[in-house]
Amino acid sequence: MKRSSTFVITTLLVVTTPLFAAPPAEKNSPVSSPDAAYLQAYDKWKSDLVDDLKTNWLSLAGLFWLKPGENSFGSDASNSIVFPKGPAHAGVFVLQGTEVSVKFSPESHATIDDKAATEAKLQPDTSGNRTTVGIGTLRFYVVVRGQRIGIRLRDMDSETAKNYRGPIFFPIDLSYRVTATWVPSDGKKTVDVPNVLGDTTTTPVAGTVVFQLNGQEEQLTALGGDASKGLSFVFNDLTAKTDTYPGGRFLDTDPVVNGKVVIDFNRAYSPPCAVTPYATCPLAPKENRLAVAIPAGEKYDRTHGHH
Repeated sequence: MKRSSTFVITTLLVVTTPLFAAPPAEKNSPVSSPDAAYLQAYDKWKSDLVDDLKTNWLSLAGLFWLKPGENSFGSDASNSIVFPKGPAHAGVFVLQGTEVSVKFSPESHATIDDKAATEAKLQPDTSGNRTTVGIGTLRFYVVVRGQRIGIRLRDMDSETAKNYRGPIFFPIDLSYRVTATWVPSDGKKTVDVPNVLGDTTTTPVAGTVVFQLNGQEEQLTALGGDASKGLSFVFNDLTAKTDTYPGGRFLDTDPVVNGKVVIDFNRAYSPPCAVTPYATCPLAPKENRLAVAIPAGEKYDRTHGHH
């Protein structure tokens, strides 16, 4: 599931040394070690993963749900919405129905599209043309999640992003890189996808992939992408009990070719909710909760993680 995908909550210093992986109870047939080309592509993928997290997620500094009417905001504790930094009294958000407008105080020195602003109607992230406001190093915009309307805040000078140590992965194991058969949907099937807010979204199914893992037939339902460009999944497996993100991991593929597609669990990665409390990630639907352990891909640090 690409982090910038519309399915994902609207988009790690690179660590490439394998760390502390417990061997699986049983394995697929022996597979040769990864060659130089695979390792180069894998390291590039991890580097891109880090860059995306630092740019789009680790810089998040707040998520505030609006109440109808006026919502004062700024760094002073007396505000309805308290920012972690910036002007003490930056202004007021006004929520009327599903529309959000803002009035800025003179001390905010707010900008929209690099132009000074005193008030504005804010287009949400779901509009395809969201309005982003700048105040100092802070950037914020309106998000819509189900019936909730809120303000997502980003700090472009985030210490969290600067100090991020990078993700931890199981050692590469090519027995968890399998070729699957693509079974496209008839366009009528949907699945209910939960998220960390407790909401459920009815999502069209692009199709399913069927593959062999540890001598068993497994399948996953694709929740995003398309066969010509690549598929996206949110899945869960037994490692979620101890080693990986409990709500499930994301996995993307290359395009389907002649009815076949490679599923590389070494490239399974945690959702943004693993590193920030200000994301609204989807969780694995029941159709994608596998009753096998897949000790491949990104691990999850429960001592420092979120959600």
